Amino acid sequence: MGGLAAKAIASVQRFQQQAVGLLLYQSVLETPISRAWLNLLDALCREDSADCLTAYGVWFHALAAQQQTWQGHLIEQILRSENPFSQMAQRQPVQELPAALVAAVQNDLRRLQILYSCQCSQLSRWVQTVCQVPETPVVWHLEEEAWSEVSFVTLPDWQDGLVELATYYRQQGIGLVGQYWVFRWQADGLVGVPHPDPVQLQDLAAYDDPRQTLMQNTAFLLQGYPALHVLLYGSRGSGKSSLVKALVNEYGDRGLRLIQVDKAGMVHLPAIVERVRDLPQKFIIFVDDLSFEEDDDAFKALKVVLEGNVTARAQNVVVYATSNRRHLVREYFADRPRPSDQDEIQSWDTLQEKLSFSDRFGLTLTFESPDQKTYLAIVRHLAAQAQLPIADELLQQRSLQWATRHNGRSGRTARQFIDFLRAELALA
Repeated sequence: MGGLAAKAIASVQRFQQQAVGLLLYQSVLETPISRAWLNLLDALCREDSADCLTAYGVWFHALAAQQQTWQGHLIEQILRSENPFSQMAQRQPVQELPAALVAAVQNDLRRLQILYSCQCSQLSRWVQTVCQVPETPVVWHLEEEAWSEVSFVTLPDWQDGLVELATYYRQQGIGLVGQYWVFRWQADGLVGVPHPDPVQLQDLAAYDDPRQTLMQNTAFLLQGYPALHVLLYGSRGSGKSSLVKALVNEYGDRGLRLIQVDKAGMVHLPAIVERVRDLPQKFIIFVDDLSFEEDDDAFKALKVVLEGNVTARAQNVVVYATSNRRHLVREYFADRPRPSDQDEIQSWDTLQEKLSFSDRFGLTLTFESPDQKTYLAIVRHLAAQAQLPIADELLQQRSLQWATRHNGRSGRTARQFIDFLRAELALA
């Protein structure tokens, strides 16, 4: 048994040596799963039976909680790693990177490939050997993971996958931008949205002209051409917000990202633009239900982003805003100039500046309230997608009754009706 334990410990020490020799990818081993793995290796080397079994349990729990294998976790962390190589690879070709940086990456890829070869079943046997327990601990196992994102994991030598890895960083991003497609601006920083709205473009019916125009403008952005800021104006429930959110589900794999900013965060719009200006991905800053009060700081911040200042406009950022109001700045009767006004001589100019703020968007797309024909077309479209077993005549009759009794004709009303009908038919 002593010889078997010594052999197991020698193998464990080899993994430890590879881990401490990383030059750029140390962050890969700073996650809870990786730290639990390192603690298990340390406990095996110390031949402490109690600590070894405890460390194995902590590592098993960490893998089970994340529903990942050790290999899958390692690859995910490599693809998300923020380090000098991944940051520079986003902005310039591999051929232009410093030779020392490329050599460091090759060193790390060789070491990471060895860490990748560590099997859960082998660790379980080592724990049994070192701790001298009668049975091997339960081995964590998942179905074979297929990595369609990258192929270098199948290469005999991972160093040959350096160019592919650099290309991935340039196309998909690193860190948060590589992990998420949708963000919120919160507490002066970007926060990834793990479960964004899954709405798809094919889920949306009617409003073909504004949808095609918005898709075309987004294509300009993705292809590196100047794209326009867009105001989506129209009746409530017409699908304006859903259309914007569907864009990132359609083009996220091409590098499109969405940052939703609420009213309180709009004062930070210039800071948000500077945060993402130098990234290769393209960003839609999404402002939902836009309107302003008088002397609103958010008004001034958005004006800077739309019209620019001494700083050049970021070519990878556009603002898509939705509003139910054609005039985005609220106007009160007290704002209208009167002969008795003493505060401002050119008060009509100030008023016109407020009323014409929507003109600062390059495109204004109008979503009119649907007539009955359009409303029924939306209902039929959604019913077909849901594959509802209901006759068209009855569907038409019930959808019109629903609109009358609830919120009137709109895309939102149609969606609510179909959701209700789907549940009703399923339970019937």
